Amino acid sequence: MKILYFHQHFSTPSGSTGTRSYEFARSLVKNGHQVTIVCGSYWIARTGLSGKFIKGIRKGIVDGVDVIELELPYSNADGLLNRTILFFRYSVIGIRIALKYSYDLVFATSTPLTAGIPGIIAKLTRKKPFVFEVRDLWPELPRAMGVVRNPVILKLMDILETVSYKYADRCIALAPGISEGIKSKYPRKKIAIIPNGSDLFRSDGFVKKQGGEPLIAAFTGAHGQANGLDSVLDAAKYLKEQNVNNIQFQFIGDGKQKPDLIKRAETEKLDNCVFLSPLSKRALFVYLYEKVDVGMMILDNIPAFYNGTSPNKFFDYISLGLPVINNYPGWLANLITSYECGIVVAPGNAVAFAEALIRMRDNPESNQSMADNARMLAKQKYDRSLLADIFVDFLVAEC
Repeated sequence: MKILYFHQHFSTPSGSTGTRSYEFARSLVKNGHQVTIVCGSYWIARTGLSGKFIKGIRKGIVDGVDVIELELPYSNADGLLNRTILFFRYSVIGIRIALKYSYDLVFATSTPLTAGIPGIIAKLTRKKPFVFEVRDLWPELPRAMGVVRNPVILKLMDILETVSYKYADRCIALAPGISEGIKSKYPRKKIAIIPNGSDLFRSDGFVKKQGGEPLIAAFTGAHGQANGLDSVLDAAKYLKEQNVNNIQFQFIGDGKQKPDLIKRAETEKLDNCVFLSPLSKRALFVYLYEKVDVGMMILDNIPAFYNGTSPNKFFDYISLGLPVINNYPGWLANLITSYECGIVVAPGNAVAFAEALIRMRDNPESNQSMADNARMLAKQKYDRSLLADIFVDFLVAEC
């Protein structure tokens, strides 16, 4: 089967962002399918292609996957207007490709929501099966965050969301709340919940951090408004005030809020906060394995996040056997509690967050137990290869 796969923010493991589409595309190829990825140029991604763009496009084969990269450089530090224009430019070019290329099925994954537009057009004009993967609920999340307030824009986003679900033959949801959001509009829609997964790290030749001081808690990924990382700096400040100097917070990644976070840490003399540049996935895994004691799952206290997100970082942490500290309720918090692979604290409670880390510092045996449980959870339920098989079966069942 020939599959046309739209993902604007596609990356291989050499980039510093999620590799879900890369892994799933490779799994499709392994199962005998031909896959063409259509993507843009994401500032922390690496598509595997090099060389010059010709008329705004460059093409190549990356690990058996045909990749079409559009010269549409994106950064989440850009303003809303610029990002919106870029999203629609990607969709317009995607429509041209969907009308021109030979394929049997269109698969599109958000975000942005506009990534599904070529699939809608392919369904309407060429009667091709269309499967839509929903990573975040739009416009629910932007509305809840206050990122988008214009009622006209919100209405247009709501219409696009509804139309995307309507014309998709099947949907894939990355979290239970996303599935419920789709069902609220189309109760009979065929939906599979396939969360982000764990790439089980092979540690041959590497030295696992053996606790000790300082206890290092790391956050990885985008430093954006949604992450609410000021709450971690609040905990860091509390620890300084209590003269606790053997717990260190590390922030690995980039994003719009990072300069402000660094400035605050400098102003308040929070030398227990360290900011590091993004790392490729492989380099990140080695660093976390060798240097870090605890993975931080941090999001702003917005109810829409509780059951409506599936963060890559959580599955990376547990794949490495890192205990997790989480500061918001929801399905991941329930998972952490049920499998005893970390500690969940109430949102916005910097003191509770700091004191939880003190307990983790003072109880290495408990930490090791949580680490073992985290690794077991990754292997038993969220091994990427297992999820990829489910993905392939669900996707190709449409044809």
